[in-house]
Amino acid sequence: MPESCVGHLVKYYQSSFVTEKPLQISVVSFDGDMTLWDFRKVMRHSLKHTLAALQKQVPTQRVLELTVDEMIVIRNQFAEEVKGKIWNLEEIRLRAFERTLEYAGFPNKELAAHLNAIYLKHRFEDIELYSDVIPTFGVLASRFKLGLLSNGNTYPERCGLEGYFAFVVFSQDVQSEKPDRRIFETTAQRAGCELAQMLHVGDSLENDVAGARNAGAHSVWLNREGIPNETETRPDYEVASLTEIPAILGLGGK
Repeated sequence: MPESCVGHLVKYYQSSFVTEKPLQISVVSFDGDMTLWDFRKVMRHSLKHTLAALQKQVPTQRVLELTVDEMIVIRNQFAEEVKGKIWNLEEIRLRAFERTLEYAGFPNKELAAHLNAIYLKHRFEDIELYSDVIPTFGVLASRFKLGLLSNGNTYPERCGLEGYFAFVVFSQDVQSEKPDRRIFETTAQRAGCELAQMLHVGDSLENDVAGARNAGAHSVWLNREGIPNETETRPDYEVASLTEIPAILGLGGK
């Protein structure tokens, strides 16, 4: 495929998947967070609403000094402690709010549940898809089976993508997470294809690219910010926008 056909596409010829034969792809799987939507943005936005509600209800000095960054640290520390033991992300978030209240000197499980409800409302209702998502899906949907493969918990109906995916695989549901090859094998089974027929798209070199390659699938690294790849992990393709993916699959596109 001529390089001029793929815009910003960078094709790594070192890849063991790059051959003289054209790709025989029938399935395209997509990561969710930071690939289809800005998770960090909506997460911080949701925590700001949650913190405001907490500070209004419990206006102690310690609570008033609490920050979103501290709440993120508490959640991540708890998630690391229960890794492999608790898979459901909404339960982890609830338990993290319980720990946040303990840290703030106001332990209260009922309040934690209230805060969790506020967080989840904004977390799912306020998601904004990247502008290249729907146009790309519109081009691919008639020719390829599309799916969502995520370590997160944003189901399609929660973010405006209901009806686009033929399959959805979440780590919390299958109790394995990217880059573990098992979750890619599960995805191929759900999609009804061989791993060599699957192209996986994601923003993480470790989780998406290395995970897909080690499992035997093809990989696309979505590098929106043009970050230098200083690792030994080499994707089959690198793109700056999802709109470049149709060209990889021989459909033209921007």
